[in-house]
Amino acid sequence: MKKFTICMLTLCFMFSAFSQTSEEDKVKQTIIDFFDAFHKQDTVKLKSMAKGNISMQSISSNKEGKTRLDENDYYGFIKNIAGIPKDKTFEEKLLDFNIKIDGKMANAWTPYEFWFDGNFSHCGVNSFQLIKEDDNWKIIYLVDSRRRQGCKAISKG
Repeated sequence: MKKFTICMLTLCFMFSAFSQTSEEDKVKQTIIDFFDAFHKQDTVKLKSMAKGNISMQSISSNKEGKTRLDENDYYGFIKNIAGIPKDKTFEEKLLDFNIKIDGKMANAWTPYEFWFDGNFSHCGVNSFQLIKEDDNWKIIYLVDSRRRQGCKAISKG
C-alpha cells in the first residue's frame, strides 16, 4: 500500500508539473505571437491579443538623466505601428523569458534589444501582465524599460 501511495503521489506531482509547464508554454507563445503580429504590423491580430484598450507604459531617462514615464493606450500603440512606413524595418529581439503563473494570472518578463533599419536602437525589459480567459491568455498590461547604455549585446546576429 505504501508503494502504491508513493507512486500515486509521484504521478500527481508529475502531472501538476507538466500542466504548469504547458501553461508557461502557452503564455510564452502568446508573447511570441504578439511580436510576430507586431513585426508584421498586423493590427487585427494585435487587437485580438489584448483585453480591450489596455494601458501601456515605458520607463526611460531624459537627456538630463531624470526618470521619465511615458503612457500610451493600446489602440494608440497599434495606430503608431500601422503608421510605420513599409520600407522601414524594425525588430524587437527577445533575449529570454521568465514566466510566473498563479491560476488565471501570469507575468512574463522579457529582456530585449530593439533594432530599426538594421541599426541597434535600444534595449530593456518588457513586463507583460496576462489573464487567462477560457483557454486563451490575453494581455492586460504592458510596461517596458528603455535604455541605450548597459545593453548586453550591440551586434545584430
